[in-house]
Parts: sequence; C-alpha cells; structure tokens
Amino acid sequence: MSHTDNAQVLDNPEQTRFELRLQDRVIGFAEYQRHPDRMVLPHVEIDPAHRGRGLAGQLTRETLNAARAEGRWVTPLCPYVAGYIRKHPEYADLVDDRRHRGE
Repeated sequence: MSHTDNAQVLDNPEQTRFELRLQDRVIGFAEYQRHPDRMVLPHVEIDPAHRGRGLAGQLTRETLNAARAEGRWVTPLCPYVAGYIRKHPEYADLVDDRRHRGE
C-alpha cells in the first residue's frame, strides 16, 4: 500500500490487521474488525525500537485510507487513532458519530 522510510503497510486479513513491515519484519500493526459498513480500529502498536519516526502515523493513515477506499465508516476505539483523526480533519468524515457514541 505505502512506502515511507522503507516501511511498507500491507493488509493481513488472516490476522485481521494492517502490518507495517520493514524488509520482511513486522514492526507494527493496526488491528481491525471489518463489518459490512464500518471498520472498528481497537489497537495500533509500533515496536519500541522504531517509535518516534512517524511510523504509527503512516500506519494509521494507510488504515484510514483503506477504510475510505472500501466505503466504510470508522469506529476509532484506539486512543491513538482517535487522536490522529482529531489532528487530521481530512479523516473526520469517516467517523460515524452516532455509532462512535453507541447510539
């Protein structure tokens, strides 16, 4: 999907997550649950040795782009993802506020 800092984001549907790979090693992942009309994002994690380089942002951006391309709403349960969306309003339209509030 994307190459930044030689890291690549790939969907791994068998593990229900997007993986951030550096060469052949997984250095981060964004877990998801795909539903017919939305993608729930409960957790994003980056290997501590690779933190502080913007890789969590790259992974989150590519995950949100995938949800948009699939025509799905996003339910950001992960605090990092929710914060990313607040800082990047171009993704705010993906959040279905009614579902996010549990209505």
